[in-house]
Parts: sequence; C-alpha cells; structure tokens
Amino acid sequence: MLEPERHQLILDTLKLKNTVKLQELVELTNTSESTIRRDLIQLEQAKFLKRVHGGAAWLQGKLQEPSMTEKSSKNLQEKRQIAKFASSLVEEGDCIYLDAGSTIVEMIPFLPENIVVVTNGLMHVNQLFERNIKTYIIGGYAKPTTKAIIGRGALESLEQYRFDKCFMGVNGIHHQFGYTTPDQEEAMIKQLAISLSREAFIVADETKFSEIAFAKIADLHQATIITNELDMNTKEQFYSKTKIKVVTP
Repeated sequence: MLEPERHQLILDTLKLKNTVKLQELVELTNTSESTIRRDLIQLEQAKFLKRVHGGAAWLQGKLQEPSMTEKSSKNLQEKRQIAKFASSLVEEGDCIYLDAGSTIVEMIPFLPENIVVVTNGLMHVNQLFERNIKTYIIGGYAKPTTKAIIGRGALESLEQYRFDKCFMGVNGIHHQFGYTTPDQEEAMIKQLAISLSREAFIVADETKFSEIAFAKIADLHQATIITNELDMNTKEQFYSKTKIKVVTP
C-alpha cells in the first residue's frame, strides 16, 4: 500500500472511531509497526491527528464545544483524581476563583471550608452552598451549554476581585499555541481570572493535550497544569514549556 493510501485509510478510520490503536492500524494496512509510527508522526505534524499512548486520536474541531452534561460524563475517574489533587493545593483562608469546568466542579467536595470562592460556574453553586463555603457569583450572561456566566458584565464584575489561586478548565493544551477554548467570550473571562491570580492552575485530563480550539486563553508558562499520566511524547513537548503536576492513581 502506498503512503498516501495509508494516510487516507488512517484518517478515514479515525473519522469513524475518533481513536484507533497502533496494532489495529498495522493489521488494517498490512504494514510494519515502524511504518505506522512514521505515518502517525507525519499526520500529527500536518495537524490531522494527535498521537496518544498506543495509537492516535482525531483532533476536535476548533469550534466544537460539548455541553456541560456531555463533558461531565467523560473520563470521570481521571477527573476526580485530578480534582482531588488540585483541591489539596487550596489552603485555609485562600480566596480562589473556580472556572465553569466539568473537572473543576469535581474539586468542590475536597475543598477546605474556610475559604472564599468566586465563580462563573452555575453548576458549582449548589455544591458550594452544601459545603457552607462563602461564594460569590460574577454577573453577566448565563450561557446554556456550558452553564457559564460570560460577557461584558462578567468581565466588569470579575475586575473587582483578586485571588490567591485560580483553577481553569480548557478545551485545548498545545505546546505551541497554549491554552484554548471554543468561545472567545469564555476565553476572555479565563484570561482575566489568570491575570488577577497569584497562582494559576489548568485542571485537565490527558485528552486535552495537543488539541487547539478557536480562542486563545494564555501561553503555557502562565499557568501550572494539573493532569493525569502523560505519554513520553507529550512529556517531551510540554515539560520544557511550563510546570506540570501529574496525578497518578
């Protein structure tokens, strides 16, 4: 099979399945493992896919934005492990900002009570109330899909606060293009919260790495990443760019 034919077959398979294992591609193309690895490197460099441990994954569209319900049901065990570790970084007496992310909401059961939380996440509020945590919600437009408060009012409201730490969800973490999200207005809220914080943390599982969404939030060095186990290729790309805290089971 010629190289262009292999590449097209790999991409067609990924479109159907989103992820595919290396061995599956070897059998599908009737070629060697080393040849498939070389193909995946070439296709990744051309930004058609991303390599993951044991295979490859289809890159999300720049504007693709799952709803909060969809995001909450994915990689739940990994999200809870990451969230528990992120919460351990919060100290009694801290003022923190919690972004409207599906991994961020998993932090709330593990937070200390004697803190102040500012958030734009509507899904966070009831859990924060149940924990008796002092909570401020920024004003603005309530976005139905992500249950986030955004817009000019949210930016003006957020300007009134300063934080010890902020915790952010993102859709993409890329070694060249930094942290991104599909919605420009959400990106602006995240940018501002990072600038108002003494320490900033990106809380995201490994599926967000090498993804690029439409709107830039910040450069890699502007925040510490908290994630689960990364493959060697990803480590090589990111460890020289920023601090990464890897949570192991």
